[in-house]
Amino acid sequence: MKLFLPQATLEEWATSDKADVREHSLVLSGETRRFPVEAAVHVKALVSGPDEHQLLKKVKTDAQLSKIGAERLADSVIAGESAYDVESGYVVQVHHRDRAPGRLSAEQAVST
Repeated sequence: MKLFLPQATLEEWATSDKADVREHSLVLSGETRRFPVEAAVHVKALVSGPDEHQLLKKVKTDAQLSKIGAERLADSVIAGESAYDVESGYVVQVHHRDRAPGRLSAEQAVST
């Protein structure tokens, strides 16, 4: 299972010493398990142009964006003639046998 962890949530957790990202993994305080992460965005709105790549309302990793020739610029993504508002964060890989990390709730994560 993959979950989207917004950057703002991660910063809040890091400030509270609840979790951090180290060496491409999410590390929760007091846990020995590490959850693999990839930099990603949640595409929130189409600002201009057509949605040719059907990115709207989806979570895409940086690798997926690069594959289609899209560029990240702060809180935006440009793909061809289209511009999108995005929320930066990470895709967290959670194995079904591990279940979701206790601090990842439905309010804080978006299923990809």
